[in-house]
Amino acid sequence: MNHLQIELAMKDYVVAPCSVAMGKRVFFKFVSEPKNDSLKSIVGLACVAQAIADGHEVSVFFAAAGTRLLSQGYIDVLDQEMGADSKMVSGMMETIVSKATVYCSFASVKATLGVNEGDGGLLVADDQIEWSGPPGVIFLATNSDVQLTY
Repeated sequence: MNHLQIELAMKDYVVAPCSVAMGKRVFFKFVSEPKNDSLKSIVGLACVAQAIADGHEVSVFFAAAGTRLLSQGYIDVLDQEMGADSKMVSGMMETIVSKATVYCSFASVKATLGVNEGDGGLLVADDQIEWSGPPGVIFLATNSDVQLTY
């Protein structure tokens, strides 16, 4: 399956909410280096967008190299991987930022992207991020119904 076929399949999948009897608390954690497996990161973001569309309470924690997904420049690269005019990944990130609770490790952002808090260097405004570290990850993991790690 090529990237265009994947995009078309994922686009249809994310748009249609599934029938959910009762919303769950779903915790997504992105820690892997997206440059090592960009498709895995795209699939993870699609799963987050699907959980939101399904009406679940979604929390997303970006830590370690996973913070690269908070760089608009890198999201643009992922869009291009999906096709010359694709904005699929950007669209998923817009959904995530506007409808999920976004958590992030400041130390990871600094180490991975070289961005300081307050620089405005992320695709999410600093005041829209819950800044945390291991205590936040443990809290979210132990207070969620489902955990997914990418």
